[in-house]
Amino acid sequence: MMKFDPDAIRKSAAQDFEKTWNMGKELIPAPAINDSYPRLKLGYGKTHPIFETAHLLREAYLRMGFTETMNPLIVEDREVYRQFGSEALAVLDRCFYLAGLPRPDVGLSDERIAKVSGILGRNLSDDDVVAVKEVLHSYKKGVIEGDDLIPVLAERLDAADSKVAVVIDEVFPEFRELIPEPTKKTLRSHMTSGWFITLSALKELREPPANLFSIDRCFRREQSEDASRLMTYHSASCVMMGEDITVDYGKAISQALLSQFGFEEFRFQPDEKRSKYYVPDTQIEVYAYHPALHDSDTKYADGWIEIATFGMYSPIALAAYEIPYPVMNLGLGVERLAMILHDASDVRSLSYPQFDTLTMTDPKLASTVGVRRSPATHAGLMIERAIVSVCEEHGSDLSPCEHIAWEGKLFKHDIRVTVIEPEENTKLCGPAAMNEVMIHDGSILGVPHTGKWDHVFKNGIPAGFRFIDTFASEAAREIEDAARCGKECEHRVKGVKLPSEINIEIKPHANRWITSSNKKIDIRGPVFTMVRSEIIP
Repeated sequence: MMKFDPDAIRKSAAQDFEKTWNMGKELIPAPAINDSYPRLKLGYGKTHPIFETAHLLREAYLRMGFTETMNPLIVEDREVYRQFGSEALAVLDRCFYLAGLPRPDVGLSDERIAKVSGILGRNLSDDDVVAVKEVLHSYKKGVIEGDDLIPVLAERLDAADSKVAVVIDEVFPEFRELIPEPTKKTLRSHMTSGWFITLSALKELREPPANLFSIDRCFRREQSEDASRLMTYHSASCVMMGEDITVDYGKAISQALLSQFGFEEFRFQPDEKRSKYYVPDTQIEVYAYHPALHDSDTKYADGWIEIATFGMYSPIALAAYEIPYPVMNLGLGVERLAMILHDASDVRSLSYPQFDTLTMTDPKLASTVGVRRSPATHAGLMIERAIVSVCEEHGSDLSPCEHIAWEGKLFKHDIRVTVIEPEENTKLCGPAAMNEVMIHDGSILGVPHTGKWDHVFKNGIPAGFRFIDTFASEAAREIEDAARCGKECEHRVKGVKLPSEINIEIKPHANRWITSSNKKIDIRGPVFTMVRSEIIP
C-alpha cells in the first residue's frame, strides 16, 4: 500500500494549480487583462482565527505524542445516564435532542386520483394508480428516501418533476402537516460523552497505554449567547488511559500543551463544579500566566486566566463501559484560547466576523475606498500622470486656457491630450480639484489642506488619492477606449456631489455600515476640470 504523505500531496497540488493558472493566463485575451479586472495572485489566503487555533492545538498534541481520533458526535441519551447517573437529567437539560419527520401513511382515493390527473393533464391509467400506491408505500417503509420521492414518482408516471412536486403539495397535504418527532439521540454537549464510547471500543482492540486527542465541535443549549459563550463551540480534549495514569499526568500535560502558546507559569486548584464522571477531588482547574495579558484592559490584567480543566474519570463511570484502566481527561475550549491569542473580547465577533457590525475601524474602512476606473495600458498610465502634473502646475491659471499634457502613440494612433478650460473668468481647475480623500472617525471625507481640516489629516487615514487623481485616472481610461476605436474624446467633471461622479468607489458593505452607524460620506465640491484627446493627422 502506498504510504500517505500529506506534505507531498500539498506540494503536488500547489504545483498543479500554478501550472493550470499559467496555462489559463495564456488563453485570456490581452485587452481583458487590465487594472479594471481583479487579478488572481498565487499565495496563501487568510485563516479563520478559531480554525487556526484548532490547527495549532492539533500540531501541539501531535508533537507531544498523542494520536488523533474522532469521537461520536451524536450520542444516545442513555449514554449520558451511564456516565452521570442521578445527575443525567441536569446534563440533558443542556443538550440538543434530535428530531425527524415521520413517514406519513398516505391514501389514494378516487378524488385524489382525479386531482392528480388534472395536474398532469391526462387521466391516470390503472398502472399509474398502482405505481403511485407502490411509490408511496415504499416511501412509508423507508425504501425510498425523502429526497428521492419526487424523482422516482416522476419516472414511474413519465411526468416532469415540477408537476409531480405540485401533486405532492396540492394533493397530499399530509406532507405539509408533518410535525417533527423527537428521538433519543442528542448532540454531544461535551467531549467526555464521546470519550467513554471510544475508549470502551478501543479496549478490545489495543493494549494500554492509549494517549488520544480530539478537537471537534460540541453543542450546548444555552439560555442565550453572549460575549463569552456560544451554543456551539470547539473542544480540544485528550485522554490518557493506562495502568499507571494518575492525576499528576494532567498537570504535566497541561503545562506541556499550554507552554507552546506562550504561557509561562501555572497554578492548579480544585474545580467547584465537581462533575459526577470524575473521581472526587481530582477535578482540577488550570490557571496559566500569559505576559500578553499583564496590564491589559481586561479582567485578566494580572496576567492569570483559567484556561483548562482535567481530572480522573470515575471508576463507577468507567465500569459502566467495562473499562478496567484509569483514565485522565483534559479539556479546554478552542474559542477561549483563540480569544487570548487574538486579543478578542467577544467570542461572537471572533467566530462570526461576517455578522459583526462593530469592527469597521478607520484602517478597515480605508481599504474599502478605491478608484472605480483606471487605465489599462502603460501609455494610459503616462497620460494619467501627465494630466495630474499639468493640473498641479497650472491649476490656478486664469481661463480661458489650455495646456498640452501628453503626445504620443496609443493603439497605432498619434494622440495629443490637452487639459482645457474654455470658459472665461475662471481657472483651469476648480477649487476642490486638490481635495484629498480621508477616512476619519468612521466617515469618508474629501477635504482641502486648510487649517479647518488639520485634525482630519492628523488623526485620519488617507485613502491615497485626491479628486484630481481619480479624475485623471478615468479620463485616461476614456482616452484609451476612444483611441482603440480611432476616435477623439472629451472628459469633463463639474460640481461633484457623489463619489461616483469623481470616479471613487466605496464598497457596498462599507456604505451600509456608514449609514447604519450615523457616519457620513462627504465627497463633493467644485472640481470643474476638462480633458480633450485629439488624433494628430
